[in-house]
Amino acid sequence: MSFQHKELAAGRWFELSLVEQLANVGSEVERAILWKEKANKDYSTKAIERALELLYLTIADAKNRKRLRELTRLREALVDYFYADNQYGSSDELWRNYFNGFGYAARVKRNRS
Repeated sequence: MSFQHKELAAGRWFELSLVEQLANVGSEVERAILWKEKANKDYSTKAIERALELLYLTIADAKNRKRLRELTRLREALVDYFYADNQYGSSDELWRNYFNGFGYAARVKRNRS
């Protein structure tokens, strides 16, 4: 697999906590949503590809082994929303609400350090 986030794929990603990893995935999902709202399909697609790449790295992280079911379901739902028929009935608001908690928790953690 050819990674866009080469430095992260080389090992730095695995130093982050699950919360930090999902906050980063959420940042890319937010970018995908914003570009979709601006009717820029190309940029939206690139952002969701980056999000899925980061999610792939999160799934591959050994410390997240106990969360594989949730993480793979997350990947499935994101692909369904951005690429397929949205069978799960996701929305931009749902994705923002899901990932905002991780972003908030990561900021709190960073500010305590």
